[in-house]
Amino acid sequence: MKALPDDSWLRKIRPQPAQVTAEEYEQLPEEIARAIEIVDGHVVYCAAPTPNHQTAGRRLANMLERHARAVMAQGHECLTVNNDVDLRLRDVPLLNRRPDVALYRCLDEERGERLRAEHALLVVEIVSPGSETQDTTDKLGEYAKAGIPHYWIVRLDRTGVSIIERYRLDRASMLYKHVGTFMKDEPGGPPSIANPIPMVIDWSDLLF
Repeated sequence: MKALPDDSWLRKIRPQPAQVTAEEYEQLPEEIARAIEIVDGHVVYCAAPTPNHQTAGRRLANMLERHARAVMAQGHECLTVNNDVDLRLRDVPLLNRRPDVALYRCLDEERGERLRAEHALLVVEIVSPGSETQDTTDKLGEYAKAGIPHYWIVRLDRTGVSIIERYRLDRASMLYKHVGTFMKDEPGGPPSIANPIPMVIDWSDLLF
């Protein structure tokens, strides 16, 4: 199977003629790679996120980056935060996701190092209409099996981020355990957490 020349393949071919390999995926133009995920070698077309979804992802990334810079200033290893980043969970059969936000150890890009599960400390998925099952079931299992220590499921209301469900990996079972849910309307000050890095969730930073 050759690299896909354009996104018409994604829309017209039924069924997919063969599984996409890691080598073939890496040959795809960036504009096509950004529009798909690969699950067990099969292409999953990702609809363009809404403006609110994009804004929420950017706000979350900014918050995480601010706290990452703070811990790095205290001697923590180099950390990076990105939106919609290519994350390789498995090579065979290919499993490649693009989480809405990821916090991960810095990569050696000069050596062509790609973001893999072992680099990631936290991945965040923002639930959209149509993504409930993927975000709360499919990706929950995939990220856990890949060994990513922390997973957040984020929900929005009309003003911004309203709920953050937090999961931590239980390495004995390689499953996520729910460790808490932050809700914007709960009384009290901004909640704080210690892992994966110390941070305070300031809801005012997460408004549209």
